[in-house]
Amino acid sequence: MNVQRMQDLVSQMRALAAEASAKPPADPSATAAAPSSFAGSLQAALAGVNQQMGHADALQQAFASGQPGLSLSDVMLAGQKASLSFQAALQVRNKLVSAYQDIMNIQA
Repeated sequence: MNVQRMQDLVSQMRALAAEASAKPPADPSATAAAPSSFAGSLQAALAGVNQQMGHADALQQAFASGQPGLSLSDVMLAGQKASLSFQAALQVRNKLVSAYQDIMNIQA
């Protein structure tokens, strides 16, 4: 396994984590493009998960067909990223269902 690739991946993950924890921009035009509701945020997140899964599937098919210049590590990393994002979305769904059930039990 290429150590430089792994270091690049770690630095990308750190940059994404820093970006996610950053405060929202003060520019109103930048916030207009962002989803303004929880449903919009959830829909955007699910679209991202779907995009990652589609990308991983396309890489797997390209690798299986013997496309030159595509390494197994790239295919496996894309698959693992898609798997992790799907598992995170699944956990969010489980928490939402649990919260809904708790609210319904309060009303009963």
